[in-house]
Amino acid sequence: MIAAQSSSGFQPLPLALYVHWPFCVTKCPYCDFNSHVRADVDQADWRAALLADLAHEAALTTGHRLTSIFFGGGTPSLMPPATVEAIITAARRHWESAPDLEITLEANPSSVEAARFADFAAAGINRVSLGLQALDDAALKLLGRPHTLAEGLAALDVAQRHFSRVSFDLIHSRPGQTPAMWEAELTRALGFGTTHLSAYQLTIEPGTRFHLLHAKGLLSLPDEEAAATMFEMTGSLCAAHGLPLYEVSNHAVPGHESRHNLAYWTYAPYAGIGPGAHGRRGHRATQRLRRPENWLSSVKMHGHGLEAESPVPPADAASEALLMGLRLADGIDAIQFEAHSGVPLADVVDRAAVERLTAMGLVAPGARLTVTPAGRLLLNHLIAMLRADLNPA
Repeated sequence: MIAAQSSSGFQPLPLALYVHWPFCVTKCPYCDFNSHVRADVDQADWRAALLADLAHEAALTTGHRLTSIFFGGGTPSLMPPATVEAIITAARRHWESAPDLEITLEANPSSVEAARFADFAAAGINRVSLGLQALDDAALKLLGRPHTLAEGLAALDVAQRHFSRVSFDLIHSRPGQTPAMWEAELTRALGFGTTHLSAYQLTIEPGTRFHLLHAKGLLSLPDEEAAATMFEMTGSLCAAHGLPLYEVSNHAVPGHESRHNLAYWTYAPYAGIGPGAHGRRGHRATQRLRRPENWLSSVKMHGHGLEAESPVPPADAASEALLMGLRLADGIDAIQFEAHSGVPLADVVDRAAVERLTAMGLVAPGARLTVTPAGRLLLNHLIAMLRADLNPA
């Protein structure tokens, strides 16, 4: 299905485009993303390959309307602005674009990359997400970040001069961090005047350096109670400063939510190009080759970097849509859920479980399926309880 019918006829389905740039200056010890350090990158080769991968995906998603482009990584601010511009121009050529097309670039807040913000703005970027991660030099060093606090704040200042929409990331529940320390740090961050903030709890991911250190007893995190306190504090402080939570880890001035990420959370169609990128189109899942060199070779040989493409069974689509949708503060709209997943919400959710969880204050009453603030602390457990097929009569 490539279009939806309305009273005025057939309308193109929305489409979000994700572009993955896999290279970083250094590999952060907590990061399990598809990022790689390379001494040299052939920029001309990579630009040509990304454009080819994009053309292949566009040919399979005709009839869609592009609503957002997101350059992620890795560190996409290491891309030449000319490459970014070429991809944006090609995407606009391949698809009809929304007049308010959101185009986001993830950026490291180093002085070298900040110096190119004007060029990125000229290339078409209209939203930047900065990986500040912490407002403390000792914490930045622990996290393996390649910038200092002074560099980060200077980059934020430059970003705010060049882009109308600026977001930045912070990580809480770091080793040695207390709720009082996080409160002071977050309060300072909320004084910077950005319209979007992503605040993530540090987790130990398999395959990372932090995982190895944690397994050896050389790295300890705040206990669950302290982490929960920091999570709840984040929501209340952000709301008090005019950036209410709209997704478990994201806070924004109303109207400044990330439209691209909302596409994921509402299970709307999205295309992914570049090494390791995932996509969902026409109830089919796509996955690109993860290793940069393998992806590049595949594009040169086949015209695309696909590793796998397969149908998404209705049960899997329902699970994914439920998992993503319950992360949203507004919860799940039944009509939108069925339109995007192909499965009626009533067929997925155990009504008796909804009633029990509502009585417990973990699910909010109303037309939408929404988890309460208390329920967000138990989100994974609630999803398992809500699934009808996991709770047979």
